[in-house]
Amino acid sequence: MALIESIIARAKSNKQRIVLPESLEDRTITAADRAIADGLAEIILIGNREEILSKAASLGLGHIGEATIIDPATSEKTAQYEALLYELRKAKGMTPEQAHALVQNPLYFGCLIIKSGDADGQISGALSTTGETLRPALQIIKCSPGISCVSGAMLMITKTPQYGEEGVLVVGDVAVTPAPDAAQLSQIAVCTARTAKSVAGFENPRVAMLSFSTKGSAKHEVVEKVLEATRLAKEMDPSLDIDGELQADAALVPSVGSKKAPGSPIAGKANVLVFPNLEVGNICYKMVQRLGEADAIGPILQGIAKPVNDLSRGCSVDDIYKMVAITACQAMDA
Repeated sequence: MALIESIIARAKSNKQRIVLPESLEDRTITAADRAIADGLAEIILIGNREEILSKAASLGLGHIGEATIIDPATSEKTAQYEALLYELRKAKGMTPEQAHALVQNPLYFGCLIIKSGDADGQISGALSTTGETLRPALQIIKCSPGISCVSGAMLMITKTPQYGEEGVLVVGDVAVTPAPDAAQLSQIAVCTARTAKSVAGFENPRVAMLSFSTKGSAKHEVVEKVLEATRLAKEMDPSLDIDGELQADAALVPSVGSKKAPGSPIAGKANVLVFPNLEVGNICYKMVQRLGEADAIGPILQGIAKPVNDLSRGCSVDDIYKMVAITACQAMDA
């Protein structure tokens, strides 16, 4: 799979410091061992060193000793991170006692390592819910400048090289924000284009803002939302190649695009698709994945100032390994 191989090669070429806080979870520690052996990233594990090394030995893993292992209970930086957490959250009512307790939570501790500049990204979710992964990230690392909503992009590797970037499309939002307003949708568009550059390696993301209408073929308030989001996205990033509203066929098929949206710089050439809401996005990518036998990689969380990614609790070792590479590529541009 050329795209994944390219992502892995880029990660290896500029090794980033990636935190895996669920260090005693079998798939996670196995993926960590493989990532270390392959030189994919500098791995940081959170937990008791003896317990982690004992777990590694029981699984026959030979490289975990090369990871940086940090125990919140004994680390010389725990007090510093605790003070940082309190400072960041005291205006929201956090007490010193609450900060003292939360700093022992590996997901919080990992985000504090990143906030302090001691790591570049984090991955969790093999044991934790999406909420448990996102909460410390949003409280500590916060959103990127100009962004107020987090979204999730998916890399779709299809068997139709005539579409997208030789069959590869980046689509969003498929994971986080159920009913974005126009401002949020514009942010999703900008962030998905950034993901297309940093992760998929697209030199020129071409963003289609999807709808059931193309260039005024239908009138509805949800179409107006897409039009307004397109305008706002252009304001946010004037260099962005973006157009909408476009139906999916007009966005992807040159012959249809030229008929439905003549003169559009994106119609028939889109490689980034932005859905009008999460319901459409989630249904669409899963149908393409199953009916079209496409590979779907992600979701890749976007909009956070430093990359924090969420895994499915049904993830495989290979899924985690790939997400280490993806998170590393995001971190290079963060």
